Amino acid sequence: MTKETKIIVGVLAGAALGATIALALSSDSNNEVKDKLSDWFSDLLDSSKSKLSGLADRASDVADKVKDKITA
Repeated sequence: MTKETKIIVGVLAGAALGATIALALSSDSNNEVKDKLSDWFSDLLDSSKSKLSGLADRASDVADKVKDKITA
């Protein structure tokens, strides 16, 4: 991705996140929207944690293989 594309994606993601947070924190009496957003953020956090732990495990495995090749 080019630098400009990354900037555009970041701005759009930030705008979407800001709008979502604004809806979640609004004083609107519609608790259904807040509950859905809360569930969505919770699911997003859970999936991010699992992906990051998997990534850490793979990185550890690669580091071990590199160590083995260097010492062999």
